[in-house]
Amino acid sequence: MTRAPRVLVSGLVLSQPPGGVRRHNAELLPRIATRLAARGGRLALLVGAAPLPFDLPESVERIVCDIASPHPVLRAAREGRALTQALTAARAAGSPFDLVHTAHLPAPRRLEVPYTLTLHDLRSIDLASAPLARRLLGKGIIGQALQHAARVFTVSETVRARIAEGWRVPTAKLALVPNAADHFVPAPRCVGPDAPILHVGHLEPRKNLELLLHALAVDPDLPRVLLAGSPKGQHGERLAALARELGVEARVDFHGPFEEADLPGLYAGAACVALPSHLEGFGIVALEAQRARVPVAVSTSKALMEVAGPDVPHFVPNDPAGCAAALRRAIATDPTTLERHAERAARFTWDAAADAWVAGWDGLVDE
Repeated sequence: MTRAPRVLVSGLVLSQPPGGVRRHNAELLPRIATRLAARGGRLALLVGAAPLPFDLPESVERIVCDIASPHPVLRAAREGRALTQALTAARAAGSPFDLVHTAHLPAPRRLEVPYTLTLHDLRSIDLASAPLARRLLGKGIIGQALQHAARVFTVSETVRARIAEGWRVPTAKLALVPNAADHFVPAPRCVGPDAPILHVGHLEPRKNLELLLHALAVDPDLPRVLLAGSPKGQHGERLAALARELGVEARVDFHGPFEEADLPGLYAGAACVALPSHLEGFGIVALEAQRARVPVAVSTSKALMEVAGPDVPHFVPNDPAGCAAALRRAIATDPTTLERHAERAARFTWDAAADAWVAGWDGLVDE
């Protein structure tokens, strides 16, 4: 059996709030570490001043540096030096790393070993609300990272195809490793007369939650909306002000942050789950809901359609009436369809994702 690679992961942004990216790392890194260690490989993590918000196996070495700034430019100015120092120290100790892995941009350059890259989405250039300067600079930054990366991991075919077409990246360089939703055990459905339309995720402009409020205004007989997640910046206040302006404030509940143990109950009591995002790279919430046998309505964001499946009710992100109609269709989804969606969602597992990830690294070491 070929020795598994020794990989140094740049974990300088892993202290971010709960969300899909944090879920991805919290589920995959421990599994990957175990698989590497079983075959003589190694996973180490370069961490900054902020503590990790999830547990890792004892086999994962933490290499601590004093980088604390979350700002990409300030972080990038020091990250390359910190990685180089860690690589040099490991080589001097007789246990050199084979690869560096990063999941944020700008990517490190001029390292003594190849690096691999995860791109969860391309919001910096594809999201219309992204600052103009970021969109103008983003294509070049992403292009440089793609050019120098030994392998690029994506979580959806949507992102993989966008990269392949936008930068003419060879197919062999791209590895598709979908996310999963088997991190929680669904609770039995318990839908009461006041069951809400549920949204799980950050309250931020990209999630397009304004559309749900406009849909309530269009259709006064829709159930209330429950927004479960932390607001980013002042977006929670902006949504509350819009709800008052539209006259639907009594039909919108701001749940705020929730604990991991609350997730099964949130899904179990929902009339349906609504995902009106302008852009997603995957959409773990869609899989979570389907695993819990909850009806789903999604925007026509390509990744959401890919993950949820083409037969779920969907709507364009700027059409309140279309959104309201899709929510009604979702709530009326028959049990046979919900069961079929649950069976499909069950095919996505974190163990399968970890196996595919390590296989992507194995190919680089073998080469």
